[in-house]
Amino acid sequence: MTWSEETDYSKIMKETCVICFEDTDADKIFSVDDCLHRYYFSCMKKHVEMKLLNGIMASCPHDGCKSEVKLESCKKILAPELVEVISQRIKESAIPVSEKVYCPFPRCSALMSKHEVLEYTKTCFVGAELLGARKCMKCLQFFCINCAVPWHSSMNCHDYKRSNHYLQAEDTKMKSLAASRRWRQCVKCNHIVELAEGCYHITCSALVLVDVAMNFATRVEQCGRTRELHAPVESGMSVT
Repeated sequence: MTWSEETDYSKIMKETCVICFEDTDADKIFSVDDCLHRYYFSCMKKHVEMKLLNGIMASCPHDGCKSEVKLESCKKILAPELVEVISQRIKESAIPVSEKVYCPFPRCSALMSKHEVLEYTKTCFVGAELLGARKCMKCLQFFCINCAVPWHSSMNCHDYKRSNHYLQAEDTKMKSLAASRRWRQCVKCNHIVELAEGCYHITCSALVLVDVAMNFATRVEQCGRTRELHAPVESGMSVT
């Protein structure tokens, strides 16, 4: 609901948010592009952030409305870092899994499709398709698509993968990817985990398996003792 409120100097348009039922200035109301449903900035901000925490893109909060909240509109209410996360997820969903490639440089980690980065590299590197060389479209540095590391011009892929440099690069790449995707490390088993949906609580699967195995071993041991105690005593034998 919108109405005008008179002040000593001018008229100010007011509007009531249907989520929080607070009255606010009309210029602080967020309008969903396709359906034009309107909500207070802070209410819409919380709605979009909650959807992202659950791993899904936000749609209009109006009951029954499926209009998508577009990225350009989100820039008005979200922090730049969160807008970047949304942009990354939109791009990830548009590229098939088999076509995805990430820049291996820790400060970049840009997502590209294999086809587009190959076509981009062909303009400045002769033999790129055969050798596996690619040029990142964001940081403009060369890397090897076969080894997923910075470009190793002094050796071929086979020799590089047998070297210690490859193992060190793999560790660096994993740490960089984990940081960019906001993955976390379990303090119990040290495995990397990703929040897909729900709260931040982690139940360590490794400890659960150990607990199950220990309980099973205890039961087997107890059952063994029970069978031993109840086993028939043959002539000349005694139970200790």
